[in-house]
Amino acid sequence: MHSLYHPTVARLTYRGLLGRRRAAVLFTLPALLLIISAAVRLLTGADDDTAGKVLGGFALATMVPLIGVIAGTGAIGPEIDDGSVVYLLAKPVKRPTIIFTKFLVATGVTVVFSAVPTLVAGLLLNGNSQRIALAYAVAAAVASVAYSAVFLLLGTVTRHAVVAGLVYALIWESLFGSLVPGARTLSVQQWALSLAERIAAPGAVSSDVGLPVAVVLLVGVTVAATWYAGEKLRKLTLAGEE
Repeated sequence: MHSLYHPTVARLTYRGLLGRRRAAVLFTLPALLLIISAAVRLLTGADDDTAGKVLGGFALATMVPLIGVIAGTGAIGPEIDDGSVVYLLAKPVKRPTIIFTKFLVATGVTVVFSAVPTLVAGLLLNGNSQRIALAYAVAAAVASVAYSAVFLLLGTVTRHAVVAGLVYALIWESLFGSLVPGARTLSVQQWALSLAERIAAPGAVSSDVGLPVAVVLLVGVTVAATWYAGEKLRKLTLAGEE
């Protein structure tokens, strides 16, 4: 584990992600979720169905992937864009270690800014009735891992990673993932929902993907995206050296 994690790379990545501009967006989305949840609770009282709609429709379908885009692409994209990645690659640090460290940092930031607020929002909405708050918080945490890997990969393969990430998060996950049956099978949101369905009381949460398939896809996508990002970074290094 130590060989795959580099403290200096992690510190620099945290500093880049939590700079003023990104931090403002990272704090705004969870704050909006909590404000909406508090307002809904005051206006409608504790209602399980309403809690599910807010947590599923806004938190998991919109907030989590957007925070994943910010953290995942922001972990390496800006360094590639401004050329500062060359200085990082010149250090005696293995390329897979750089990617895995950035993946851990992106995942940590995404979990803190999405899963924790989702849990608090769920408690505000219905006090964790039918374990809905816990179910969606776990789903948000699991989705954070996969999103971080996917968007970190995007950050290594394209200079338009943020745009590509937003298209995926808003068009595929929020729109197609919610409306088109076939697309749901290939949706991180639906994979995460399968865990939420298992945790919540029967009937409280539903997913279009079975749990075994969802777990295999979540692990597969996370591992594949992280590995391929490492390969792309290695080729980028060779190109620079040549």
